[in-house]
Amino acid sequence: MSGWLAIAGLGPGAAELITPEVGQALAQATDMVGYLPYVDRVAARPGLVRHASDNREEIARARQALQLAAEGRRVVVVSSGDPGVFAMAAAVCEALEDGPSAWGEVDVRVLPGITAMLAASARAGAPLGHDFCAINLSDNLKPWTLIERRLRLAVEADFAIALYNPRSKARPEGFARALELLRRVGGEQRLVLFARAVSTPEEQLKVVSLAEAHPGMADMRTVVIIGSSQTRLLSRVAGALLYTPRSVPAGV
Repeated sequence: MSGWLAIAGLGPGAAELITPEVGQALAQATDMVGYLPYVDRVAARPGLVRHASDNREEIARARQALQLAAEGRRVVVVSSGDPGVFAMAAAVCEALEDGPSAWGEVDVRVLPGITAMLAASARAGAPLGHDFCAINLSDNLKPWTLIERRLRLAVEADFAIALYNPRSKARPEGFARALELLRRVGGEQRLVLFARAVSTPEEQLKVVSLAEAHPGMADMRTVVIIGSSQTRLLSRVAGALLYTPRSVPAGV
């Protein structure tokens, strides 16, 4: 079998943040499979067939890619950021687990990318400089009660928290509930980074306290980083830096 399947992360937006490994896979591919906005980020070329699909079709997309690879095609499944962070790598694994035995022979590779929380953190300074976690606020694939429990425990453990998919037209209320919980459990003084469309011309960064944060500051192109109790904003003439110290004082 000469076909293969690469699950690739296109990074946060800027072309220069696509890794050379991913670029090489895209150059060798006969087929590219992915959510339409991500497929559109890769230029068309002769010999590359583009298979774009809508949102919430991850398993069908994974099955299509695996079948193409099983037929001998060189297939790249594209995700934004990193394919292993709330993206297509897990969907392909799910499809493999439930799929035909022939798919077990497909050469599957996961190619890492720069995910949104790391790009946002780098732009702002180092808010993820100590222990942190990432939580997807979408309740499409898990109950809201589980999201609330994880948020509460993360704040109680004093993690910095990267929030993915904070607010969409279909889920306008969840982020407001999350902010209310965060203020109730962690207090209103924790710093919050709203990082929208990082590394693109539409990039916007804003740092506020939890007391000042409101749902309208975020959409689906925004990653939100909630600081720990130790996160601070370093004021500088050349520009402020948001960071979390690498050490925590004894007794905290």
